Amino acid sequence: MDVFPLSKPGEMTEMDRFIFDCFGYIVIEDVLSKEECEKTLEAAMRVHEGQPKNDLKQIGRGFENEPAIERLIDHPAVLPKIRALLGDNFLLGGAWCTILPAKSTWLHWHQDGSSAYDYKEVSYPVPLIQLRASFNLTDQDDLNMGNMMMIPGSHKSKFSLPKESREALDAAPIQQIIRAKAGSVLLFHNGVWHTPMPNNQDYHRYNMHYIYCPVWVRRGDRHFTSPEFLTKTSARRRSIMGDYDRPEGPFLGGFPPIPFDDAWVDPGLEPIKNPVAVP
Repeated sequence: MDVFPLSKPGEMTEMDRFIFDCFGYIVIEDVLSKEECEKTLEAAMRVHEGQPKNDLKQIGRGFENEPAIERLIDHPAVLPKIRALLGDNFLLGGAWCTILPAKSTWLHWHQDGSSAYDYKEVSYPVPLIQLRASFNLTDQDDLNMGNMMMIPGSHKSKFSLPKESREALDAAPIQQIIRAKAGSVLLFHNGVWHTPMPNNQDYHRYNMHYIYCPVWVRRGDRHFTSPEFLTKTSARRRSIMGDYDRPEGPFLGGFPPIPFDDAWVDPGLEPIKNPVAVP
């Protein structure tokens, strides 16, 4: 399919909602400038420094030490869409700095979820439990650049992708290859079947994945957040981390509200140009 479910930074429009419900994902273009992408890419490279570069690898918690990664947690081009889809109570369930090395292939069609309990066992259609915002830090606007491949609408299918297709490049005739430049964001439902395309380039493909979940979901990249990070980050990011005291009874009385009206904080970097206001 050559028609991409494109969206603009900021507000989740009614058309965005319709497209996301139909496809299970949207592509937000021009979220990061070239300079912002370069700073975040440099940070991602530091996170993976010293690690073997022979297979797809994800490393969490990079935001604790890398301001360029931290600043994307509540980026004003993406946060309004997170709120529109999850409401005002959610947490950062994981922040995975991901590399697909040069000249490598990792074909494994899958749905996101917990290896301990498959989300499709909860109900039909598969509930939205992990909303993933994937920031392209390298260009993926042509074929074989480690692009994400998606099967649109598969989050609503009663049937699983056939097992014999899950390691195939061409898994289904309706699949779509996402072609997007560095600085774009792919926002998608955990139930959509997806896998990265091979990376035949001479450079590593980097993405930053931020996973937003309901407040009752166990975090995937950490048991707790660094206390040092929590003391220096903004009130809004501290709240999104989910590191607050539990009420006396399970969820009794709700949770402290996320301060969405706080100013967007840029830790140690140049301010973004024309930031989108968070309502």
